[in-house]
Amino acid sequence: MIMKLRSLLLLAGLATSLTLSTHAAVETYAIDPVHSSVGFSLRHFVAKVPGTFTKFTGTLTLDRANLAQSSAEATIEIASVNSANEKRDEHLRAPDFFDASQFPRATFKSTSWKKTGENTFAISGDLTLRGVTKPVVLNATLLGFGDGMGGAKLVGWEATTTLNRKDFGVNGPSMLGAALGDEVTLTLAIEAGLKK
Repeated sequence: MIMKLRSLLLLAGLATSLTLSTHAAVETYAIDPVHSSVGFSLRHFVAKVPGTFTKFTGTLTLDRANLAQSSAEATIEIASVNSANEKRDEHLRAPDFFDASQFPRATFKSTSWKKTGENTFAISGDLTLRGVTKPVVLNATLLGFGDGMGGAKLVGWEATTTLNRKDFGVNGPSMLGAALGDEVTLTLAIEAGLKK
């Protein structure tokens, strides 16, 4: 009877240990906007014009034991658009394009992660922009985990995707016609710190 009790206690302890180790593998990281960027480019006549959004937040919930079980979400402040030309930025914030006063934020929330290579993933999710939600796929690369200043624990990612601006109602003024391309390339460079 005592042997059975000891065995049960041992099994219970082992199960608890395995549960704790599983939970310990899941970590939440906050995107550091000072060391990250959200960029985009769009064809204008024959060249591509780049821009960025300078204000954004987000979290990565990463399962170190199985990164395909991870998740991500982010929010971008549309009024922070910066194309290095204030007059153009004002137009981008206007109803012709982003209509930032009515739709001040864009959001992304992942729905699945698929491992595509040693450190690469196809991250599917829902992007909401200008009040329209569409599925997108981020082609993401894990750059690595490492130590930062003051004992910070960091992770680095890069990701790109291409979307059609008109799918989100970002049409632009009709007078521009074919001068603007429909495809927009988004490029993310992310450094995130482990939340304590």
